[in-house]
Amino acid sequence: VQLQASGGGLVQAGGSLRLSCAASGRTFSRYNMGWFRQAPGKEREFVVAMNWNGDSTYYADSVKGRFTISRDNAKNMMYLQMNSLKPEDTAVYYCAADPFRTVAAAPRGEYDYWGQGTLVTVSS
Repeated sequence: VQLQASGGGLVQAGGSLRLSCAASGRTFSRYNMGWFRQAPGKEREFVVAMNWNGDSTYYADSVKGRFTISRDNAKNMMYLQMNSLKPEDTAVYYCAADPFRTVAAAPRGEYDYWGQGTLVTVSS
């Protein structure tokens, strides 16, 4: 599967953005999905994961209550709604897919497929 993330941009603190991840291929609905981010000078960080049918999610504590993951298997799309953004949310955001990775194991970041990333910049 090929992934393409989009929707990043510049937003003021407290604002919102919605990221999208478009997937190619007919088997998107079989993949467990995740969002990760990497801030300048820092290691990649887990953000949130969702299983193949959307009934299980796992959020990093840093985004819980502010970010919401969703997916539309009919459209081969995944989304990340980000509200109450903070300057520390500034990073390149990546979507990832894996046929076997459970949401509990998602923070390890051992996904088979990765998108190219989209930059989110939150100004103070």
